[in-house]
Amino acid sequence: MPGRAPLLPLLLLSAAAGGCCRAEGGGMELLLSEANSQEWRVEGGATFSWEDGALYGRDAGDRNSFLISPRDYSDFVLECQLKIESGGNSGIQVRSHQKPDGTVFGYQIEVDPSERAWSGGLYDESRRGWLDPLDDQPEARAAFRVGEWNRFRIECRGDRIRSWVNGVPCTDFQDSLDASGRIAFQVHGGQGTHVRWRDIRLQELGAED
Repeated sequence: MPGRAPLLPLLLLSAAAGGCCRAEGGGMELLLSEANSQEWRVEGGATFSWEDGALYGRDAGDRNSFLISPRDYSDFVLECQLKIESGGNSGIQVRSHQKPDGTVFGYQIEVDPSERAWSGGLYDESRRGWLDPLDDQPEARAAFRVGEWNRFRIECRGDRIRSWVNGVPCTDFQDSLDASGRIAFQVHGGQGTHVRWRDIRLQELGAED
């Protein structure tokens, strides 16, 4: 049972496309950088560009926008740094999919700079809604710092999804609906979102990990 465990309208400025770059140590690789961002696909009306080594997403209009990975991922650890200004909203999609009309749906680790402060919680975008909000986790809600760089860590392993924000555990949820899918970075529509990501790294997990 699911539950907590015991690119026409968009501007994408990038260099020539390339593969992931091997990071030093730890098995982590650069998942998304200016060098390979042309391999990723944009859905929606936001603008994505690169500034000072960070991916900058903004101006989504009235519809959520996403920068979507070129292939599916199943079991993995994803780490990145993220900064968002107050008044916006964002998220990191994992094991996600698209409907024929382009709508992105699936698991999302929330980025919530509002007073609610559910950054790191688990939302099911355009499908079931909240799966693991942080309303009963005051330490997790206090971890995120609005307008500053924050370290996100997401682990998808089997039917378990976990997240950490600045080293503080947030989501720990079991759900078997999706075992694999795309990774995507969201610019929420209708809220004047300005969000930046950098040092986006991933390690795919095998049976021995």
